[in-house]
This record gives sequence, structure tokens and C-alpha cells, in this order.
Amino acid sequence: MEIEFANTRLKKLCEERRIATRKLGADSARTHGTRLAEIHSATSVQEVFAGRPHPLSGDRQGEFAVSLAGGGRLVFVPNDDPPRVTDTGHVNWQEVSSVKIVFAGDYHE
Repeated sequence: MEIEFANTRLKKLCEERRIATRKLGADSARTHGTRLAEIHSATSVQEVFAGRPHPLSGDRQGEFAVSLAGGGRLVFVPNDDPPRVTDTGHVNWQEVSSVKIVFAGDYHE
């Protein structure tokens, strides 16, 4: 699957292990790299199985998350323009083949 990043800071966090370790901690940084590789190798979001993948709700409606170590999450949105939606208006994650990383860390803090 194609992966883009919301900004340069997130791109560096995702691509440079040293920065990820400093910002996320060693365990989350290690898991973070694995999750990115799994997302990249999938052909759609439906094929992402590791990290308790789940769509988000509330103020994060339209976003999708996979878990990192220690409560952290890797959050992304569809990068398809426009994103494919179901009859109920929710993102059809089964058909999303390009994502944009919008957050990495613990959004519960």
C-alpha cells in the first residue's frame, strides 16, 4: 500500500529510528517500524492484521489506528481523493489502497 505523511516532522519520525526512539520510546519505535512495513506490504487496509487495527470514532471519525507498544498508536487516513465510502457514509477501509499517516504517539495523553 502507498504511504504518505501529513508533514515533514511525521515523515522523519517514521523514517528515522533515532527520532522515533527519542519521541516514542524504544519499544514503540521498534513496533512502529514493524507496523509501517506491514501497512506498506498490504494491498488494502483490510489486509492489516497486526496491532489491533481499528477505525476510530468521535472526533477522530474517518481515521484508522494500529497499536504500538505502551499505549501508542499509529493513525492514518485514506489518501484516496475522494475516499471511497459505504452507503452509511463511513470510509470503506476495504477499498483504501493509499494512506496518509497523521499521528504517531499516545493520543490519550
